[in-house]
Formats: sequence, C-alpha cells, structure tokens
Amino acid sequence: MTAHLDGEIRDGRHHMQVRVYYEDTDFSGIVYHANYLRFMERGRTNHLRLMGAEQQALFEQAETEDAGFAFVVRSMHLDFLKPARMDDVLDIVTWPIAVKGASIMLAQEIRRGEAVLVKAEVRVAFISGGRAQPIPKSIRNLMKADVISQ
Repeated sequence: MTAHLDGEIRDGRHHMQVRVYYEDTDFSGIVYHANYLRFMERGRTNHLRLMGAEQQALFEQAETEDAGFAFVVRSMHLDFLKPARMDDVLDIVTWPIAVKGASIMLAQEIRRGEAVLVKAEVRVAFISGGRAQPIPKSIRNLMKADVISQ
C-alpha cells in the first residue's frame, strides 16, 4: 500500500516521505542544501492541508475582495547534521512547538531511518490584509491540539 501523498499525522507529528532524485543533488551526489528547504516547505504545507487549511484555498481567498490570509516564513534556524544522497527515502517530520499571537513556531526534522539529517526551527507569521494579525482561534486550537514536547 502506498502512503498518501500528503503524509500522515502520528503522535502529534506530521510525517511525509520524499525520495531524493538526481535533480536534488549537487555535483558530489549529495542533496544540495537549498533543497532541504523545499522538502521542509512541502512538509509544512501538507501539515496544514491535513489539518484542514489548504494553501490553495488560502491563496484563492486572498485574491477575493475579502481580506485573505496566509502563513509566511518569518525566520528559520537550521542545523545540517548529515548528508542525504540520491535514492534515499527521507521522512520530513513537522510539529508545532509554540502558538502565540500572530506566529507559530514549528520544529522540523529530515530523517533517513532513525538518523536525523537536518533539524530546523521555523517561525511562521499569520498575515492578513498585508499585515501580521493574531491567528484566529480556530487555527490556534488546531495547532495547539498537536503541540507536544520535543
């Protein structure tokens, strides 16, 4: 059985598998550092999607007359611990660690089996009408429902 494209939430953490392709690697055959950011973006997007907040719906709402909203990356801290290589199957793991005011702090890991290859802390801001706004209670409740200790 094939895993769902959006991954799954297990024990409060979103897990999504990604295979490393040739296009993801540099001349030495390891994953180019910027591609880890792409993998993590997919993890965050699919985490939101599984919670019921699809990015496309947010984008379409932002284009209407109503003040739409979006999540934007405010800051990132990354630790590159070990390299991934072509054909590796990686597990992109995402979970919220703090939900406050207009931002959410997420932890992310990229793993190969039990080995953690990359660790990240990502702060995303909630933007509406072009400005940071308090996160609506419905979204805060969804995120807090998944908050677990590191």
